[in-house]
Amino acid sequence: MAQKPFFSEQRLYAPGDEGSSNWRIPALWALSDGSLLVANDRRKYNEGDLPEDIDVVCCRSVDGGNTWGTMIYVAEGEGRGKGFGDPALVQCGGGDVLCLYAGGNGYFASSEEKPIRVYMSRSKDGGRTWEERQDLTKMLWGSEAQRPECRNYRGAFAASGNGLVLKKGPHKGRVLFAVAMCRVGSWTSDNFIVYSDDCGESWSVSELAFSEGDEAKLLELESGDILLSVRRSGERGWNLSKDGGETWGTQGLWPEMKVNACNGDMLRLPKEVTGESVDVLLHSVPNSMERRDVSLFVSYDEGKSWTDVVRLAEGPSVYSSLTLLHDGSIGAYLEKNPDGACELWFQHFNWQWIRSHKQKCK
Repeated sequence: MAQKPFFSEQRLYAPGDEGSSNWRIPALWALSDGSLLVANDRRKYNEGDLPEDIDVVCCRSVDGGNTWGTMIYVAEGEGRGKGFGDPALVQCGGGDVLCLYAGGNGYFASSEEKPIRVYMSRSKDGGRTWEERQDLTKMLWGSEAQRPECRNYRGAFAASGNGLVLKKGPHKGRVLFAVAMCRVGSWTSDNFIVYSDDCGESWSVSELAFSEGDEAKLLELESGDILLSVRRSGERGWNLSKDGGETWGTQGLWPEMKVNACNGDMLRLPKEVTGESVDVLLHSVPNSMERRDVSLFVSYDEGKSWTDVVRLAEGPSVYSSLTLLHDGSIGAYLEKNPDGACELWFQHFNWQWIRSHKQKCK
C-alpha cells in the first residue's frame, strides 16, 4: 500500500537557547544504527562568521527526529580568533563519525601567517563523545600543501553540511568533502576535493574541481560518477568526476537553478523508496535570488536537468542539509530567519509529500 503524504517540523534552536544569541550552519546525517545526528554553529555573542567566538555543537535523536537529546560540544571556542565553525558530517563504513570544521581566523582575512584552519574531529560512539581534533590545514594549502597548485592559496574551509561516502566501484568506502580555497592576492575561490580511503587517517587532495566556486556538495550517481554542485550567484555550477573525485571534467551551469549564492545539499532517493521508474535526485537551495524560500529541486535524469520544485520554507531562509532515514523518509535541517536572526529547524517528510506539492520549475 502506498504511503500517505506527511510533513512535520520542529524548531531545535532559536536565539537565546542554551545561552547563545544566535545559531547557524546546519549539518544532518542518518547514522547506521538508525539514529540522527545534527551539528551546527553555536554563535554565542553575535551572528558573525569566524573569527568570532563560535562553538561547534551536535545533538542526537534515536526516534526518527521526534525528540532530541542534550547539546554536545564538538569544539568549544575560547574567544575571538579562537572559535570554530561550519561543521560537515560523514559516517565511515566502519561506523566512525567524522566532523570537518574551520577554526581561527576568518576565511577572507586568512594568510599563511594568520590562517583559517581546517580541523577534523572523530567520534566512535555516534556523536556522544569526540576525540581531540586534528589539524589538516598544512596538507591542504600554503607552502607545505600536498598538491603543488594548492600552494597558491591563502585559506580554505570544507563546505558545511554533508560529506560523501562512496557506495560502489573501485573506490567504495572513500570519504570525500568539497573544499573552497581562496587564491593568494585575490578574493576569488576555487574548489578542490579532499578524500580519504582509510576513514580520515590520511587524506589526499584532488585536482581543481571548479574554478571560481564557493561552498560545494557531492553526490554519487548511479553510474558511480560523482556530481559536484557549486554555490554561485545566478546559475548554479556543476561538474563530474569519473575516478572517485581525483580528476574532474568540464564545468557547467544549471540554467533552471538560477538562485542566490547559498549553501545547500543533494540527496538521492532510490526508486525502491519512491516507486518511480528511476532514482530521484533532490537539491535544497533558496529558490530565489535572495536568501528566502528554501526549496527542493527535483531531477529524474541524474542531475542533467531539474524539472520540478517544492518549497520547504516560506520567507527568509538560508542554509540546509538533507538525509535519507532508514525507513525511506527524508530529513532536512535548515535555517529560518523570520526576525533577522537564524533559527534551526528539523523537518521530516516523505516522497509522497514532495510529489503532491511539487510544481514545474519556471
